[in-house]
Amino acid sequence: MKPVAKAFALLAGIVVLAGLGVVFYIMNTGGSARDRPGTIEMFLARRVRALAIGSRSRDLRNPVDRTPEIVAEGRAHFADHCAACHANDGSGNTVMGRGMWPKAPDMRLAATQDLSDGELFWIIEHGIRFTGMAAWGDGTRESEEASWHLVHFIRHLPDLSDPEREEMERLNPKSPDEIRKQIEQEEFLKGGGPQPEAPELRHQHH
Repeated sequence: MKPVAKAFALLAGIVVLAGLGVVFYIMNTGGSARDRPGTIEMFLARRVRALAIGSRSRDLRNPVDRTPEIVAEGRAHFADHCAACHANDGSGNTVMGRGMWPKAPDMRLAATQDLSDGELFWIIEHGIRFTGMAAWGDGTRESEEASWHLVHFIRHLPDLSDPEREEMERLNPKSPDEIRKQIEQEEFLKGGGPQPEAPELRHQHH
């Protein structure tokens, strides 16, 4: 057998074995997003994320100066758009965050904080395929600026104060049932009257 043919046969064998290994792993561990993944799966997922981001994005510098006002804007944006999965404190301890794989990370920890500003920006703008992380960017300057604000707020998550968390709770999107109850309370305080229909929620990102 020629060397090229041998190399091709070896490569094909490795691919087949790798495929069988994946099938065997899934059959034995299951494909549930509820279960905690194994060490190998987590290692591979992180490597795939690193490859997806690319080296040029890692070197991007945040063009927006960090000020209390910018952090506050990022905090409000996070509360309205990101907290449903990531929680106001960035812990990922929400129904949605716990129910997906990869599960929403605790963004206060090194696995997120050690990412460069460029990596965080890229993830927010482009999302990561085959995960719960959506692409929030639309290619506009306004979208990119809002994402850089979020990067500043993510850096602030380990130092989030109780008053900031309480403010974010007021900014979190309300469910139709919560809106209905709020309307009922307002009507009661006004002295009664017909109960209006709960308005439809419409949230636009960036």
